[in-house]
Amino acid sequence: MKRGKKLAHLSMGAREQFAGYLFVAPLMIGLIVLTLIPVVASLLLSFTNWNFVAGIGAIEFAGLNNFVRLFHDDVFMKSLLNNLIFIITVPITLVVSLILAILIDKHVYFKGAFKVIYFLPYISSVVALAMVWQVLFHPSLGPVNNFLMSIGFDNPPKWLADIDYALPSLMMIQVWIMLGYNIIIFIAGLQSIPKDLYEAADIDGANTWVKFRSITVPCISPTTFFLLVTGIIGTFKIFDLIQVLTQGGPANSTSVIVYELYDTAFNQLKTGYASSMALILFLICLIITGLQMLAQKKWVNY
Repeated sequence: MKRGKKLAHLSMGAREQFAGYLFVAPLMIGLIVLTLIPVVASLLLSFTNWNFVAGIGAIEFAGLNNFVRLFHDDVFMKSLLNNLIFIITVPITLVVSLILAILIDKHVYFKGAFKVIYFLPYISSVVALAMVWQVLFHPSLGPVNNFLMSIGFDNPPKWLADIDYALPSLMMIQVWIMLGYNIIIFIAGLQSIPKDLYEAADIDGANTWVKFRSITVPCISPTTFFLLVTGIIGTFKIFDLIQVLTQGGPANSTSVIVYELYDTAFNQLKTGYASSMALILFLICLIITGLQMLAQKKWVNY
């Protein structure tokens, strides 16, 4: 009798376990087929010379030649430099969004309306936003240059068509797009700070700057760390703005690794060479994230 109950209990547990695997199976199959297999394939292809149009039979083992070529490729090195410059948008976005989040949280009525206004660019189509900025930055007919000429600038920048101003223009647009997301996250972090801390600081006679430095900044440091890591990774994934607005030009002044990877793989049909770029991009993101994880022990308070 006891043995029968034990078998029934085991079979029930096995059925529950099988049901659990059944529910997880679609997600796991999708993860394996759409993510894991392509990542492994890209890793293997980075050591080959291959044009995917030619078929599997045309794969040729190249060893480390692709990686040697990469670091002698002026366009790739320029793209890497542009990516590193683009990282500047992350601290700028963090500082501006934190200031705006504090103002909205503490000193603004109709907070919900302001959150929606700032968040709209983030949830809107990047293509639509890019087209709007393309009109605004038009060298001769754009509102920005018309305004600059009306206040005395005889030769305003050509913005997206200017080698010196194209990348800063894209960086300004990226900051504008990301502000809303950062503001929402920062406001959530600010609202989680215990009010008792500020009351105790008021009793001790602390001014606004001391409260900000000693209470606000340490308490939202996990939020800041999260936005810092995701922001830096996001700058290495930037593609859509560049594809719509500049296509890497003028003269590769706005080319970044992901755009160069796309151009190499799908326009030049150098799949193996593009895969080596993807591996370098992965390693860069891994190293930067690892360094941030080590550094966060010194300034992030959980």
